[in-house]
Amino acid sequence: MLRLLNRIAWGFAIVGGVVALGLALMVVVSITGRATMAAPIAGDVELTQFGIALAISLSLPWCQLHGGNIMVDFFTQRLRPRRIAALDAIGALLLGAMAALLSWRSAVGALESKQTFEATMILDLPMWWVYASLAPGLALTALVAFVQAGLLLAGRDLAEMRA
Repeated sequence: MLRLLNRIAWGFAIVGGVVALGLALMVVVSITGRATMAAPIAGDVELTQFGIALAISLSLPWCQLHGGNIMVDFFTQRLRPRRIAALDAIGALLLGAMAALLSWRSAVGALESKQTFEATMILDLPMWWVYASLAPGLALTALVAFVQAGLLLAGRDLAEMRA
């Protein structure tokens, strides 16, 4: 199960990276078009906002899996490893709860946005696409965090998840 979770998180991160790379290329083309021909890509700001949100949500599970989130350990440097693991477990539980809540609300927001036909200003893209695309990455982040909390509370090493 841990290996599968690791592979799914890796796949999500790769897709997030590809989205970010595509956006970077689009921005370069749009700025070049704006500067040289007064013809930027229509809706480039909308696409950048949505794409970066998607890239971040898809990269969060991998970041959590590998301890890439910012941790302030100034006050815990002198604690015993077991206490640090307990605090890390609490942090993982809180992150898992927050990510689960955000995933749920993104899904609900997608349904409500679809019902109201909410769309973007320039490209007239359905907003529900954006909300719906955020939910999987946030849900996987929650799952990773809950599994990590379980491992930490069981006294196991988080390196097991990264194998």
